[in-house]
Amino acid sequence: MTTRRNFLKKSAVAAAGLYIFPSNVISGLGHKAPSDKLNIVGVGIGGKGHPNLVGMNTENIIGLCDVDWAYAKGCFDEFPKAKRYKDWRKMFDEIGKETDGVMISTPDHTHAIIAATAITMGKHVYCQKPLTHSIYESRLLTRLTAKYKVATQMGNQGNSGDGARQVCEWIWNGEIGEIREVHAWTDRPIWPQGLQRPKEVVKVPSTLDWDNFIGPAPFRPYNPVYTPWNWRGWWDFGTGAFGDMACHVLDPIYQALKLGYPTKVQGSSSLINIESPPQSEQVEFTFPARDNMPKVAMPEVKVYWYDGGLFPHRPDLLPDGTDLMRDGLGGCLFIGSKDTLLTDCGGFNPRLLSGRVPNVPQTLRRVPGATGYFDGFHEQDWVRACKETAENRVETSSNFAYAGPFNEMVLLGVLAIRLQSLNKVLKWDGPNMKFTNIGANEELRVVSKDSFWVKDGHPHFDREYVTLNAQSSVSEYIKHAYRDGWSLPAMP
Repeated sequence: MTTRRNFLKKSAVAAAGLYIFPSNVISGLGHKAPSDKLNIVGVGIGGKGHPNLVGMNTENIIGLCDVDWAYAKGCFDEFPKAKRYKDWRKMFDEIGKETDGVMISTPDHTHAIIAATAITMGKHVYCQKPLTHSIYESRLLTRLTAKYKVATQMGNQGNSGDGARQVCEWIWNGEIGEIREVHAWTDRPIWPQGLQRPKEVVKVPSTLDWDNFIGPAPFRPYNPVYTPWNWRGWWDFGTGAFGDMACHVLDPIYQALKLGYPTKVQGSSSLINIESPPQSEQVEFTFPARDNMPKVAMPEVKVYWYDGGLFPHRPDLLPDGTDLMRDGLGGCLFIGSKDTLLTDCGGFNPRLLSGRVPNVPQTLRRVPGATGYFDGFHEQDWVRACKETAENRVETSSNFAYAGPFNEMVLLGVLAIRLQSLNKVLKWDGPNMKFTNIGANEELRVVSKDSFWVKDGHPHFDREYVTLNAQSSVSEYIKHAYRDGWSLPAMP
């Protein structure tokens, strides 16, 4: 019988040095897949994981895992030959030796533990965005990938598109000059946020493994307000609108400007509480100057983020009537010393506000067919990389060496919102993953309860706050303390 103890024992052996290569990469190791196809398993297949697996259906889908079998029924029906599981650890234990790649599309808080375990078992990993729930987890996946040399891809599918590549080529060719200011936005959230924890006791559906849904997060009683899908609006499980969309919207900015760690960040928002992200946010990052490129300098730059219906002020050259949400996702505005560049989400449809159309040669690799936010092309580029040897692999563009540091930027924006009651510009030491200007005695003041009613024509308010030690809270936000029974591999 497979037990959690057996799984952990076998995982420890894998972490100690067992590396299972796909059989189509090195003859004689691992299994022999039919027609040299990869054997792929999916974890979290009721939502976005379903189309991700459809995008990989050129390969063998051999295992499907989801804590909610009612929500996952459509994917089960799509791949009837795949073995079904509610616990990914049991799936890894039973069919791990047959597996080449793992697709992960669970709630944010369980991305890292599944991905890290798979990587230490020598499995290639495709993981939905945001890559992780905490900055420490992002750093861990970055380093584990470098150690085990597996093929990886974060699920920000616009990253494989031609839009971001064209933006990079224009900016690196000096078409809009030096950039010291960039704005990015989305209209999300389109799910409830700013919520308070429900008090009613609800029976767990028989089709749902609630304890496994909670995973490494602090336990709480079940309520249908948490899952499926609405988990994005709860701090313990998701990262709100910023975490959901910034991995799409900020991607061309991070790429084109060759951003690393910001040095400063500050945020503000609508009412925030201890349980749930706010309805709207603004965040400002400051990045130091980077090495100049042959045709353009890379000076200090400020990157501004807006969500929840907030947008930057419209520049003078922007034609009246221009819809900044025309693609329904978001967009970017690069303010250059020579021109201003406007794009849709992910850098698609770039255009200069001057009306000039640059004539710039293509210098970056294109993924065939990836001309918009379509499923399949991003996944297939990962499949291609999985089938190449580590020594000769053409890495996916959103591999964890790129996606890990980029995701740290995204999660730092989330922290700026959670720490706004400190009323200061936060100074960030990226290499050491810490803020340098939060004192030992500073406190956060966060709403714990908020209600409003009218009686006899008069408004009544009941708002309560909790006071938290800032340093202790920040330590937990950066590196979560996992629930008993759940742990990550050590940082390499």
